[in-house]
Amino acid sequence: MARILEICVDSMASLEAARDGDADRIELCSALGLGGLTPSSGLIALAAAQPLPCRAMIRPRPGDFTYDATEIAQMERDIDHVAAAGLAGVVFGATRHGALDEPVLRRLLDRAAAHGLPATLHRAIDTARDPVAAIDTAIALGFDRVLSSGGVSTAIEGIETLRAMHARAGDAITVMAGSGIDAANVGRLLAIGIDEIHASCNRSCIAEDVQLVRLGFAAPILLTQAARVRALRTAIVRAV
Repeated sequence: MARILEICVDSMASLEAARDGDADRIELCSALGLGGLTPSSGLIALAAAQPLPCRAMIRPRPGDFTYDATEIAQMERDIDHVAAAGLAGVVFGATRHGALDEPVLRRLLDRAAAHGLPATLHRAIDTARDPVAAIDTAIALGFDRVLSSGGVSTAIEGIETLRAMHARAGDAITVMAGSGIDAANVGRLLAIGIDEIHASCNRSCIAEDVQLVRLGFAAPILLTQAARVRALRTAIVRAV
């Protein structure tokens, strides 16, 4: 299987940096500092007009992944909008009582499938009591890939759980590793058979205008760095 580098971005500047760094695919979000939320319609339209395939985050708010009826309806409409814009897929997750919320996920997957959109199960799986067993649910529901750090803060810390998830998945679903991955450590994940890597390759840029910060109009932003993407790409290509 070809190795894939997916970069998560929340602006066109970061998307262009990811493209310049030779990323294969984009996860398009807003508010990366909050773990990623649904991107704006304007950002979706601009992303759809460039050549890299993009999957859009469908997450209506920060916090947990247990959604009420209104939030689910909002997510369905966001999936419709992503499909109409012509993006390559969607990314979402839902949990309830420490497990994947199968009824909600099935409803969202049905909405995506009606538009022919593939779907990634995001790191909501890392909040499940048993991320390894949750792979079976993800397969049964029809996701084509799962993004995970192995249930902990970074993929390197969760490498043994990721190894077990990858073994459980077999050829039925792709396990993509994400969180805290860079050129220095990606080889350890590739060595356990992980073929898809998710990273941000960004740095925090401090707002320079003190008055804007004081008034509450500015805060640090995360910008993808093309050089960091390129370094990660090189490390992936060179790994045995």
